[in-house]
Amino acid sequence: MTETLSGGCLCGDVRYEVHGAPVYVFNCHCSMCRRAGGTAFQTWAGFEADALTVTQGTTESYKSSSFATRKFCGRCGGQLIYEYTTGQTPPVWVTVGSLDHPEMLTPERHIFVADSVPWVHMADGLPRTDGEPEL
Repeated sequence: MTETLSGGCLCGDVRYEVHGAPVYVFNCHCSMCRRAGGTAFQTWAGFEADALTVTQGTTESYKSSSFATRKFCGRCGGQLIYEYTTGQTPPVWVTVGSLDHPEMLTPERHIFVADSVPWVHMADGLPRTDGEPEL
């Protein structure tokens, strides 16, 4: 895939584009992603840093750990971007649910499954990792 994908927040104040194919697409079950998204798990697509462009509006930032910052819309709170700040690859991730066409990307695995809520039953056949996989 070499096309451009676009996405944005719930209210439309923030819009972004990512260019090219994602490096990885994961369903993350960690407690931070669950709390930040208000969901049972968050689906992320990872890209190289130069693939992402915020095309409209400005994101707010929250340093959620010693190694990453989460970016979201300051008006509606829509979580959009996760950026590693300590050199991990790929360095930038977007929430697949914030894409205009999330059906264009398919998750490859579940990560942090040890943290998943017990009522989520994953019968999709995807590989599972208790923590963060080696990328």
